[in-house]
Amino acid sequence: MLESEKKILRVDMKNLTVKWEDTPDKYKLLAGRGLTSAIIASEVPGLADAIGPKNKLVVAPGMVTGSTAPTSGRISVGGKSPLTNGIKEANAGGRTPHKLARAGVRALVVENQPSDRDAWYNILIRKGDAEIVQANEFRSMGAYDLIKKVYEKYDTKPGIIGAGVAGQNLLKGAGIFGNNVENTDPGRYAGRGGLGAVLGSKNVIAIITDDSPGEPIQPVDRDKFKDGTRRLSEALRSHPVTGDDGGLQNYGTNILMNIINEAGALPTRNWQTGQFEDAAKISGEAHHERVDQVIELTAGNTDACYAHACNPGCIIKCSNAVPFNNNTNMVSAFEYETSWALGANCGIGNIDDVAELNRMCNDYGLDTIETGNAIGVAMQAGVIAFGDAEGAKKLMREIAENTPNGRIVGNGAVTVGNVYGITRVAHVKGQSLPAYDPRPIKGIGVTYATNPMGGDHTAGYTIAAEILGIKGTVTDPRAMDKAELSRVFQETTAFLDSSGYCLFTAFSILDIDDGFDGLVQSVAGMLGTEYTLADVGPLGRTILDMEINFNRSAGLSRAHDRLPEFMDSEPLAPHNVVFGVTDEELDKVHPHIP
Repeated sequence: MLESEKKILRVDMKNLTVKWEDTPDKYKLLAGRGLTSAIIASEVPGLADAIGPKNKLVVAPGMVTGSTAPTSGRISVGGKSPLTNGIKEANAGGRTPHKLARAGVRALVVENQPSDRDAWYNILIRKGDAEIVQANEFRSMGAYDLIKKVYEKYDTKPGIIGAGVAGQNLLKGAGIFGNNVENTDPGRYAGRGGLGAVLGSKNVIAIITDDSPGEPIQPVDRDKFKDGTRRLSEALRSHPVTGDDGGLQNYGTNILMNIINEAGALPTRNWQTGQFEDAAKISGEAHHERVDQVIELTAGNTDACYAHACNPGCIIKCSNAVPFNNNTNMVSAFEYETSWALGANCGIGNIDDVAELNRMCNDYGLDTIETGNAIGVAMQAGVIAFGDAEGAKKLMREIAENTPNGRIVGNGAVTVGNVYGITRVAHVKGQSLPAYDPRPIKGIGVTYATNPMGGDHTAGYTIAAEILGIKGTVTDPRAMDKAELSRVFQETTAFLDSSGYCLFTAFSILDIDDGFDGLVQSVAGMLGTEYTLADVGPLGRTILDMEINFNRSAGLSRAHDRLPEFMDSEPLAPHNVVFGVTDEELDKVHPHIP
């Protein structure tokens, strides 16, 4: 099957019907984030209720997803965000991306709501076929049990994504879970923006995809595609971060814990300081050591590992499976953002406690970043004390039990702050900030403020330039003139999110020009276009403009492109700096949109 032969699959939950449509010409060259945002911008009213019938949930594989391209198994999930009330795209790996593409789906659009609000459904997708199946037996089931039950019912090893208990209960902190390659963990999350609540509002529990016989998507220009993927693979394998036995394979994304702590930018105890005394205990190095210990203890008879692929064909392998509780339980993957949000941000420095909280989020269908920030604000309010791991677990169980206090925390940090009168809430447009305090690292703060998605580091990861250094040169993290840096990263990211390649390819392609050129060439070969590196920025710009214009129709203006006030008034230790970037500088990022 060629990429151009895939179709739009519309699932109407009001009439309980499915319909395959030829891809309109205007979408022929769009995929991933570009396509999810285009459909939302075109079909969802800006002022629609995010959990009402007029919102839609769109799932789209990237341009090269489903092909033999390396590290390409990504999907975008899009909708109007319950957290920000603006547009949202969340990106994930796992089993579903390749399978959805190879089943012939360019985009899945889930729309409307059932009239019977007590009836719950799964969507079953096969190659060229789909059906809506009543599934009340899966209602309120933990995601670990759910993926196991689905595999018992469908023996083709399908991809599974869905709304956990939190999403079914319409909580704004809910993400879209996905099963991993081995189907042992639902931790491949399109986590941010509350999109799990959007799927839950459609009374859909899970989307199950069987791509049998699983044949790869074929490029239009095979020679161009093959040469591009070869050059990209060489760049990925040779780079010290993404390469064989490199930083990400050994320590996962949590290789950043000690680095950001050393930089004085690790938000600690609800963003009060920039360093955590127990950071090393919950770092990637600690995870690595724990895995090695268990492998030795069990003579290798364990699922514990690092250098784990989050989707078939991944050669970066930044995922892991980390054991805890006397090695009887595991969680995969144990990410930097999660270890920070549920660890340092809550003052919890025990690896077992953080891993267990991670597993609870995976099981209940919660975004770990939003949930960790919400618990941190609750700790600030005195609901429980900083460092109280058992109290944090109790709050997590209350989210799953749908108690009043659980609903407060499950609806995110802003809701907790509003209820308890706490003003130190780290968010932009209602979405909690990730694990880099912008006071000592200005560029990531500019991205938080100005990108269309709300507080989101993956929308323009300037950390690559400001902390890790591109081509061996570190951009001064304290410099105030970061509008241009953030804009370029945002444009490039919008393109990568549409391509189907993992965002972590950026570590190598920004250093190795031939790898970047190869990536773009592979996309051109897949689609049959003449795309070059010069097209990356304009293509990304088109996507960003579409998203920002939707936000304007939803009532979000430049006044919303700002960080919380406390970041300009409370200096962050140990460097004792405030954010300080002017509104004028922030408005330079997207100056052509009023």
